[in-house]
Amino acid sequence: MDPNHYRFRGVWQLAAPAPEVLAALEDVRSYPLWWPEIREVRQAGEDEGEVVVRALLPYTLVIELEARRRDPAAGVLEVAMRGDLVGWSRFTVTPEGAGRCRVLFEEDTRPGKALLRRLALPLHPLFRANHAVMMRRGRRGLARYLAAPGG
Repeated sequence: MDPNHYRFRGVWQLAAPAPEVLAALEDVRSYPLWWPEIREVRQAGEDEGEVVVRALLPYTLVIELEARRRDPAAGVLEVAMRGDLVGWSRFTVTPEGAGRCRVLFEEDTRPGKALLRRLALPLHPLFRANHAVMMRRGRRGLARYLAAPGG
């Protein structure tokens, strides 16, 4: 097992139509409104920018994102990541009945900073737990955001 290689996968069940969920996920600038760990979004171009992330661990990550795939018909949004994390991240949104959808989150990443690579072995379980908390809060935040008037 390579402690510097992380593969994450999670499923969100949401009481919202797939097109609304896909639109919210595509609007990265709105993430700080509903995802507590996304502290800031800096847009660098139409398909590029960076997010500033801080979850439970006392460490802030700056991750550069570049759109790799945007396929509304398939419900897929995928970005390449550089900076503090290097790899890719993808959301796949599929309808599940009237006004409901399933969001599959997948990520394949490695730390981009030497400090994170050095801490990978002793802190691997904490890094995974930190990510799990962030994703749980993201799902809850997105559900509230979509349910709010104008959300």
